[in-house]
Amino acid sequence: MKEKVKSYVVSILIALTAGGLSAILTMGNMDIYNTLKTPPLSPPSILFPIVWTVLYIVMGVSAAMIYNTAKASHIDKSSALFTYAISLIFNFLWSIIFFNMRSFLLAFIWLLILLFLIVRTIIKYYNINPTAAYLQIPYLLWVCFAGYLNFAIWYLNR
Repeated sequence: MKEKVKSYVVSILIALTAGGLSAILTMGNMDIYNTLKTPPLSPPSILFPIVWTVLYIVMGVSAAMIYNTAKASHIDKSSALFTYAISLIFNFLWSIIFFNMRSFLLAFIWLLILLFLIVRTIIKYYNINPTAAYLQIPYLLWVCFAGYLNFAIWYLNR
């Protein structure tokens, strides 16, 4: 039981650290969002850290569920968690591309790759633990919404 709790704590901390470090590295450039032409449905900038914090926690819980699923093979779990880890790296780097580099088109293309990785993660998770896969759906939907915002910001500000 203690090991299981530890895996959840570590998994959540990994996700939150990726998001937190990304926020720290882009903090000085996030004010650009308020200076850009944004599309309809653009939320206020204060909403983003709240949503991302909840998503990172849920992503961490989901990854820990995969890690702790006894009925799955080590190879399947490793493959699923590796895909998830790569998606975390893409997620982390997206903010740097968008906010620091202000390369909105590249950020959108990067986001499309991230979406592919999230879908792959969901599929791999589903084969191991469907509940863990379902927990990834809010992340997928939010990144789809981010894709809409990213593309529209590129288009409106080119």
